[in-house]
Amino acid sequence: MTDASRVLLGLGGCVDYELKLTAGVLEQLVADYNISAAELTSPVPVGGERDLVVSILQYVARGGGGEQYVASAATLGTFANRFPHRVALGGTSVRAGIVMSRLGVPSTLHLVSINDTMRGLLPPDTEYISSSVEDTFYPHLIVQYDAGLRIRTGDLDITAPYPNRLIYVNDPANGAMLLADELGDRLSKASVFLISGFNAMRDQEELDRRLTELRSHLRQLPPDAVTYFEDAAFHEPAFSRHVRDALLEMIDVYGLNEDELQSFVGHPVNLLSATEVADALTALHALIAVPTLVVHTKYWVAAFGERADQYADALDTGTVMATARYRHGDDFTADDVDRLRAQPRWPESITFAAALHERMGAAVHCVPGFVLDIENPTTVGLGDTFVGGFLAAVAEPRSLR
Repeated sequence: MTDASRVLLGLGGCVDYELKLTAGVLEQLVADYNISAAELTSPVPVGGERDLVVSILQYVARGGGGEQYVASAATLGTFANRFPHRVALGGTSVRAGIVMSRLGVPSTLHLVSINDTMRGLLPPDTEYISSSVEDTFYPHLIVQYDAGLRIRTGDLDITAPYPNRLIYVNDPANGAMLLADELGDRLSKASVFLISGFNAMRDQEELDRRLTELRSHLRQLPPDAVTYFEDAAFHEPAFSRHVRDALLEMIDVYGLNEDELQSFVGHPVNLLSATEVADALTALHALIAVPTLVVHTKYWVAAFGERADQYADALDTGTVMATARYRHGDDFTADDVDRLRAQPRWPESITFAAALHERMGAAVHCVPGFVLDIENPTTVGLGDTFVGGFLAAVAEPRSLR
């Protein structure tokens, strides 16, 4: 058994086109498509490029992040080519595996799509299995924007209050999420298993079959293995509960970000109010009854449940790695991480964490975020990077400490 076989990360991955929005290009598109401010009031399905621009503007106006299906695959490439962009690997499991490799923790990926771009960009110590019988290429569009981005044209005048990232997808391979026949055998040797990617599925019958197959594979996991489920924006929102109902009893840690937290509780949450966050965590745990919830936000990360303290080191490692990516992008080094560990935490987050611990006791462990003042931050992949750091600490607690 190789070291990589102890950590299995699934269930899908992809190639990303990553770009940063600029006002000039967006304003020209608004003018070309005659988009008005009144169109930004309610979410729209994304068919072609006009719908894509409207969707992006809606997110930018509130500083939000999210993921949506795009009916026209060609639209993704057309829009990407309007901006300078880079080609990278994406998917929660793949980015998590890259982070774990940097921390000296090898892993095996379960992929549903493979191509020469992916083979060339995967770390040398990262193994993979794939359910794909041939090479496929379905790039995802990753749109980043900075706080203060202002779009002013016609009757439109919006300014992004926060930096964030958006994901737009047309990916039949991840939409089908076929499972490799050898998944169960691989799981029988694993100590950590990451489940992510079901959010891209759009056919309920196919989803039902896949969940039944996964439950069968999961029965081969050793009893002491840790199964981590990372939530995401479901292309078909009703499928979120469907997946939870099928898998909750087999999940040890359920992770999600601030956007998903607020979506579950159905209202905005002041992330620096211990009262509001405590109420939200309690309501969330009533909906998602797992041993441990993990919520990662721009101000703090927290574990809530019966084993919260058990994951203290994992929460901190995930926070450090995500912050390093925020500051330095893909190019952060071990020295960058070491310097970051010595940086101060944000005072408001420290105060919040103390208040949350006082209010909720041992049921919660909260790690404050760092003081950050970055002109051009990287906003894509932060949650995935957190997951990679978290799982690295779960898999190799002694070596990382």
